[in-house]
Amino acid sequence: MAESGASPLPPTPTAHSPLARAEQFVWLTARVLEQRRFAYHFLGGSADAVETALAAYRNEDEGYGHALEPDLRGPVSRPLHTGHALRLLDSIGRCGGQRAERVCRYLTSVSTPDGALPAIRPGRRDCPTAPFVTVVDDPAGDLLTTGPVVGLLHRNEVWHAWLFRATDFCWLAVESLEKSHPYEIEAAVAFLDSVPDRSRAQAAADRLGRLVREHRLAVLDPERLETHPVSPGYAPGEHRFPHDFARTPGSLARAWFTDEEMARSLDFLASDQQEDGGWPVLPQGSRRERYLPRQGAAATALESRPIITIEALRTLDAYGRL
Repeated sequence: MAESGASPLPPTPTAHSPLARAEQFVWLTARVLEQRRFAYHFLGGSADAVETALAAYRNEDEGYGHALEPDLRGPVSRPLHTGHALRLLDSIGRCGGQRAERVCRYLTSVSTPDGALPAIRPGRRDCPTAPFVTVVDDPAGDLLTTGPVVGLLHRNEVWHAWLFRATDFCWLAVESLEKSHPYEIEAAVAFLDSVPDRSRAQAAADRLGRLVREHRLAVLDPERLETHPVSPGYAPGEHRFPHDFARTPGSLARAWFTDEEMARSLDFLASDQQEDGGWPVLPQGSRRERYLPRQGAAATALESRPIITIEALRTLDAYGRL
C-alpha cells in the first residue's frame, strides 16, 4: 500500500496492450539505460535511476561516448552522443544547473570556428561508425548536430557563452535552407520549437513547412509507402512521417499537416509495433538493411530498437494514443 500522501502509482499496463508488449520487449532486449527510461516514462520510475545509468557513458572531458548513440561505437566522446545525453536529461527534467555547465564546457572544446558542432570529430579512427557518418580531419559545423542541442539548452533556460554563436549559426543555417532532407528538417524543428525569438521561429517554421510539402519529405499516405520517394543518401525504405517532424502537438511542425494526415501518421506508427513488442529500425513494408558496419551490426540494431520503441511510445502518448 502506498504511504499516506505519496503520489499514486501509474496503472499497470493491461495484459497484451501495446504498452505491456513493449514493456516485455524492453526487459528482454534493452540496455539498463533504456530499461530505466521506460520505467521512468511509463511505470513511475525515478529520474535518479535514469541519470545514474546515463552517467556510465560520461567521459572525463564531460562529453559522452561508449556507444550511447548506437551508430557510433567505441569509448570516445562525440557530439552526437552528447546531444543524445542532453535529450535524455531534458526528458527527465535534469537538463540544467551544473550538469548543463559541464556539458557546455565540452561543447565549447569541440566546436568549429563558426561556433557550431560537427557531426563527428576526428580522433580515434579505430572506433567503428556507421558508414553514413564520415570522419574527416577538419569537419564543418552541422545543423543536424547543433540545432537540437541549442534548442534543448534554450528550453531549459541555460545561458552559457557557447550558446550565443551556436544560436547565430542555427538561425543562419535554418533561414538559408532551400533544399534539405528529413533529418535536417527535424533538427531545425528541434531548434525552432525552443529558441526564444518566437515570432522569428514561427516565420521560419512556416517556410520550412512549405518546403517539406513541396519536396515531399514526409509520407502523407502510409498506405502508398512504396510510391513515395526516398531522400538521396537514405537507406531504401527510410521514410519519415508527420509524427517524426511534430513529435508533440505543441510543435511548430504540427501546423504543417492536416488533422487527417496526422491521424494517418499516428495510426501507422501504432501499427508498426512488431510481434515481439518493439518497433523496428525502419518501418514495416520497407527494406530493413541499415548502412551499418557489418562487424557489430547486429548489436547496433539490437541497441537501437529499444530507443526507437520508447520514442514511439512517447509520441503516441503525447497525442493521447496510449
